Parts: sequence; C-alpha cells; structure tokens
Amino acid sequence: MDMIEIFNNEIFLTLIFFVLVFISRAIIFKTINKAAIKWKRVHTRTTLIKKFINFFMVFIIILFLPLIWGFQPKDVTVFLSSIFAVIGIAFFAQWSILSNITSGIIMFFTFPYKLGDFIKIHEGEDSIYGYIEDIRTFQVIIRGLDNKVTTFPNSMMLQKGVSILNEENIEELKERLAKEEEDKSKPDSYL
Repeated sequence: MDMIEIFNNEIFLTLIFFVLVFISRAIIFKTINKAAIKWKRVHTRTTLIKKFINFFMVFIIILFLPLIWGFQPKDVTVFLSSIFAVIGIAFFAQWSILSNITSGIIMFFTFPYKLGDFIKIHEGEDSIYGYIEDIRTFQVIIRGLDNKVTTFPNSMMLQKGVSILNEENIEELKERLAKEEEDKSKPDSYL
C-alpha cells in the first residue's frame, strides 16, 4: 500500500482544515480593514492587530492538526498543558506585558482617540497633556506642549480617565502653563 492511500482521509481533512483556516483569516482581515477605515485607524495599528490574528491562527493549527492525524485528545492536552506551563512560568513575572498587548487590541476596536488628537490623561495634580503621536503594542506615545515625549502604558490608558481637548481647551491650557511658569520664576518675598 502506498502512504498516500493509507493517509488519504487525513490528507483530505488537513487540506479542508487549511482552506477553512485561510478563509476565516481572510474574513477576519477584511473585517479589520473595514473597521480601520471606518474608525480611521492607522495602517501600523491595523498591521499589529493582523499579526495577533496570525499568531492566533497558528495556535489553532497547532491545536487541531494533531487531532486530524489521529493523536488522542488526551495526548494533545498533555502536550499543550506542558507547553502552557512553561509559557505561564515564563510570563508570570511579565503579566504586565500581556495586559498591555491585550489592552492594545481592545484599544484598536474601542479607543475613541486617534493619532493627532490632543488628550488629557487624568492623574490628579500630575495630569498628562499632549498630542497622541503613536499607539504601539505596549504603549501610547504622547508629545506634550513643551515638546517632551511621554510614553504611557496601554493598560493604564484603559484604567485612567482620558479626555480629548479641543483647540479652545488647548489655548486655555497654554495660558495656564505659561502663568504657572511665570509664577515659578518670580522670587519669593520674605515679609
């Protein structure tokens, strides 16, 4: 017997599986592209989300391909649980990395701000003001009025209050900051 005849069913199921995975990927990518156009998302952010989808698709392939080829579910689960145990230990100290990546994905679909918006991140006395310059995998890059660049973690963007300021608010802020600088430069009187 020829090897192809022996594994004819598995080969056929594998081909169908790959076709379904790639069709699903194409549909998801088309949906992401439509969302990016509708919400005016930047190409780099769209590409980042597509990379996450590709990673997820590879995970699905690794999960289901052994089952098609006759591995028992318990063998696959033992293998995957071993892999996840190692990954879990490796990421235990790095949980904030995962939360920032997850926050980046959430922000892609729900974040009402876009590049170029002037925002205020509410942090009490230490509020951060600036233009959104870039939204990356782990952080948002904000350029302040003083041209200073601040990076702010994605996970914190979802936890803090964030406001979009209009031109009028920006002018008021500039005046207030100029007055504060002027007040700081005045010598204290000793009366």
